[in-house]
Amino acid sequence: MKLTITDIARLANVSISSVSLALNNKPGLAQETREKILKIAEANGYVVKNNFAQNKNVVNRSDNIIKFVACTNPGIVIEEYESLPFFTELINNIGKYLFSKDYSLMLSNINMDNLHEDIKLISKEGGCDGIILLGTDLNEEQIEFIAKHQPNIVVLDNCFDTLNVSFVNMNSMQGAYQATKYLIEAGHKRIGYVKSKVRIRNFELRKEGFMKALNQNNLKLLDKDILTMIPTVLSSQEVFKKKIDQRRDDLPTAVFCESDYMAISFIKSLSEVGLKIPNDVSVVGFDDIQEAKILTPELSSISVDKEKMATLAVDKIIELMNNPQQTRVKYIVDTELIVRNSTQTIEQHTSSTE
Repeated sequence: MKLTITDIARLANVSISSVSLALNNKPGLAQETREKILKIAEANGYVVKNNFAQNKNVVNRSDNIIKFVACTNPGIVIEEYESLPFFTELINNIGKYLFSKDYSLMLSNINMDNLHEDIKLISKEGGCDGIILLGTDLNEEQIEFIAKHQPNIVVLDNCFDTLNVSFVNMNSMQGAYQATKYLIEAGHKRIGYVKSKVRIRNFELRKEGFMKALNQNNLKLLDKDILTMIPTVLSSQEVFKKKIDQRRDDLPTAVFCESDYMAISFIKSLSEVGLKIPNDVSVVGFDDIQEAKILTPELSSISVDKEKMATLAVDKIIELMNNPQQTRVKYIVDTELIVRNSTQTIEQHTSSTE
């Protein structure tokens, strides 16, 4: 039985993110924990590279290996991307499903600045025939380049219709449309949009879904109600907080946020200037991460079936590894609105402010 990164986490009684930090030689772990993880991994023949360019000879001794490759940059897929809840859940689900298929997971990252050099290096390396590529921050040209050098890939968390590449993505446009339609049906007519400073394709699709719902109901998005935040900060943001405080009496009654991270940061920022959620502003996020359920108030959010995305990606990459001539496919997984306590009807909003 092959050992997976999920198994190592279970045996060491740590999170999969901690295992990744240890195997990739990254900071952020106590030395005792790091040594415990590495001891378990080495005893079972599982070694993960830190960087393709820096460590060419370290490979997993397992025959059935699938690489999960993330291209990191200062945008969304940051160096510590494994600690971000959405990606943590995705990786966990991939690891569990691979284990059931008797495959091992090799978790690696390359820096976007070295993308071309490191992708060429990957294609020269032995050790595995398939890659699940985290494509969140990648553009069409970058994915096309990677696919030319590594044809057996499945790109996760992105999709470009014109490329002959397999993709697995969530239905971002549908999710934003669902959230906005719900707010409109709750009576809100002035709805704000909380957007990321870093732009990726999924965020642009969410903006389209948001605007479609507004347009169908003859509503407008005011320029002053487009609010911008850093997408990877979970705490309140000082610059944003000051801007909100200056216009505390001129805010939309509801907002849609492009991700739960921004929604949580938005709620914390408003709370710190004395505004209440949902009495002053109703908030809906996107991703339905675990933190959404423990926040006060609990966050209404768009649920993404991360387990389904993981199984689709794994099944397809195994198909391609067994038969590289398999037809490429594009999977778009539909979303679901989960209503919690961060939203209320306009009637409740009006009565709470009187």
